[in-house]
Order: sequence, then C-alpha cells, then structure tokens
Amino acid sequence: MYKIKLMGLVSLALLVMVFVLPTSADYNYSNRKILPILKDSVSKSYAVVFDAGSSGSRVHVFCFDQDLSLLPVFNGTDVELFAKVKPGLSAYAENPKAAAESLVPLLEEAESAVPKELRSKTPVRVGATAGLRSLEGDTSERILQAVRDLLRDRSSLKSEAGGVSILGGSQEGSYMWMAINYLVGNLGNKYPNTVGIVDLGGGSVQMAYAISQANAANAPQKPDGQDPYVKQLLLKGTAYFLYVHSYLNYGLLASRAEILKVSKDSGNPCVLTGYDGVYNYGGKDYKASSTLAGSSVQACRRVILKALQVHAPCKNPNCTFGGVWNGGGGDGQGNLYVASFFFDKAAEAGFIDPNEPIGKASPADFKKAAKLACATKFEDAKSRYPSVEERDLPFICMDFVYEYTLLVDGFGLSSRKKFTLVKKVKYHDSFVEAAWPLGSAIEAVSSVASL
Repeated sequence: MYKIKLMGLVSLALLVMVFVLPTSADYNYSNRKILPILKDSVSKSYAVVFDAGSSGSRVHVFCFDQDLSLLPVFNGTDVELFAKVKPGLSAYAENPKAAAESLVPLLEEAESAVPKELRSKTPVRVGATAGLRSLEGDTSERILQAVRDLLRDRSSLKSEAGGVSILGGSQEGSYMWMAINYLVGNLGNKYPNTVGIVDLGGGSVQMAYAISQANAANAPQKPDGQDPYVKQLLLKGTAYFLYVHSYLNYGLLASRAEILKVSKDSGNPCVLTGYDGVYNYGGKDYKASSTLAGSSVQACRRVILKALQVHAPCKNPNCTFGGVWNGGGGDGQGNLYVASFFFDKAAEAGFIDPNEPIGKASPADFKKAAKLACATKFEDAKSRYPSVEERDLPFICMDFVYEYTLLVDGFGLSSRKKFTLVKKVKYHDSFVEAAWPLGSAIEAVSSVASL
C-alpha cells in the first residue's frame, strides 16, 4: 500500500487553521480598511521571517487576523513589510559575526513594524537557503550560531527552537507553492485548479505542483535521508499531493560555476566575447574567459546541457535532468508561476515591464534575449544592459541561455508555453512578494496560536 509521510514542515495547527481561510467572496473589504483604527478589538498575530539567500538577505513581516487572513502591518496600508540587503550570509564565510551583523538593519526595520506589546509574542525565523547549504565544513553552522546569538542578545522578538536553520530545498519549494496559491485564492480548490511554481534562486531552483493521487502512488522512492518527491497536505479542507524537488547547485549564481566547470581552464562559449577573468562562488574562483570564436547560443547550449546532466541515466518513467523524476505531469503543472531570477532577467532584457509585479512570457522569449546577449561584446555590454550590475555583465549570455535550456530541456516545457512571471502577487488591494516566507509565516503563527 502506498504511503506518504505527512508533510513535516506543516504543523497540525496549520492544517487545522488554514482550512478555514476565507475565500475572496467572504472577505469584507470595508472592514479591512478600518482594521488599523479598530486594532484593539481584533486579534492580531505578527510573524517575522528572514530569507537568507545566496544573493542577499531579505526580511518579511506579516500580520494576520484570527482566520489567518493578512492585515495591514502596523501603521501601514500594505499587508507586508519587505526589505533587503546585499550580499548574502554566504559571502561572509570567513567572518560569521559579520554575517550576523549584516542582518541588523533588517532586524531593526522589522521590529519597528511590530507593536511593542506584541514583540515578545511575535515569532522570528531565519531560513538560510542554497547559499549556506553549499558551504563546506562547519562554516554554515558557525554563521547560523552567530545569527542565533544576535537574535538572543539584540532582539525583542520571540526566538523559536530551531527557528534559525538551513531550509531544506523541498521545504522551500513547499512553502513557495503554499504562499502563491494562498495569495491567488486557490487553496481549497481541486488540484487541477491550483498553480505550479518554478522558483529560480541563486543557489538552487525549485519546482512544485499538485499531482493526482494516482501519480503520487507511482512516485519512486528516494534514498534514505533525502526528502520524498511527494508531500501530502491538507489545506482549507482539501487534500493535496504535492510534487516538489529542489535542485541544489542549479540556481542562477550556482549554475555559472557548474557551467564553467565544464570548460575547466579553457575558454567558455557562454562568456561574453572579450572577457577574461574569474567567477567567484561559494568562496571558490572559476576561470571565466571567452573562447577565440566568442560567445555563441548554440555552443553555450551544448555546454549547459552537459552541466545540467540532461542525458544522465533515468531509472524512472520520466525525468527532468540529473536522473530526477518529473512528477508525472498533469493539470497541476498546467498553470505555472515562474519567479525570482526568471523575473529579474526578463526585466533586464526588456520583454516584461520591470515596474509591473507580473508579466507573461514563454521560454522562446528567453531564447530571443539570449541571441541578443550572446552577440554582444563585453566592452559594449554596459551600454546595452545599463541595469545589470558590473559583476554580472560577463555572464548575460550564459544566464539567458541557461534559463531557456533549464525550462525547455530541463523541465520539458514547450518553447511556446506561456507562463506567469511574478515578482509580487496582488492580494485584495495590496501586493505581496512572491516568495516562500509567507508559507513559513503561516506555519509560525499557527504554531504559536496552538500553544
């Protein structure tokens, strides 16, 4: 008999509370607007979640009512406070204390958003993602301990046991799926009416979507110690079988190192023509130089296919890349929300409006952007891509070819498949970052409420 372990990251309290979330039809817009005035008569709970990613650290502050609907944060109209700093914690591999100190501006801003009388009851979490997962030895643990010490000594928020940790990749993907479907009002719908997510971070990329019970029953087993392919959730009274997998080392920044490893000490056709230097990731330097022939979409794709291990042995009926099972497909994957570096790079290329929170695109748009980028010489890159940071300019060809190849050859999407590129999601009359911390915040608030 097929058995799936109940999703470890979702507490029983979360399962009980989320299923009573009101639908948009039940939501009283007029009441929501006067809630800040009537705050003393309404039960409120806050949560502070730090997303310690490889490219930077971000903080999210949320406020919930007793039904787990989002409310405006203290003295504001937005339902989320969001702030960020660069670089990420992993950039301080040799100085854990400096890593922790980099969070101080975010911590101060977060605490200012929580009423003083609620700070001691407000859970604070720090979820480090792929950037710290990739560090060697005990480096990541020393950084996390420095962060724990910072919160203990300098924060008035409620620290949880295990609240500062490296977030498992599957956990990150599950939180992200929950957050997006919460915001668009899909929780409680049958699985074909939910949206799937692809989240391209700096160190890893996650895919998550709801599948049928039949597909879940056919899920292959992973080796002991690895997260299963399928997690069972009960959200808003509806059971879901969530396929989720995280590909460590295949986030945008980490993928550059993997791609450069293929060419080793030789020139790489993904590096812009005329560039000769190094790329540093995870404390290691990788030779990054163009070939004599210059950058090329087709030659770059061949290198990236090797880096992705697209043709690795597949023990299962269907695989994505690296021998990973693809979940079996189905309606839950039909409507995709694609986030993080996919959105950022599309905005840099100009085929979506960077001032809008969402946009529509297809893999073909990334291929078109790749052709233009790969035809650009390094000396001309800044004038053509003024919004791209200097350190990223040598890799604009690589990044666009990688994103196209990941979607088409890695995840098996049609080059014309339309999906939603998302930075923020509209929630009633406000916008919320399309990111996993909302899922973590829901769990944190639910756990506190159950005590």
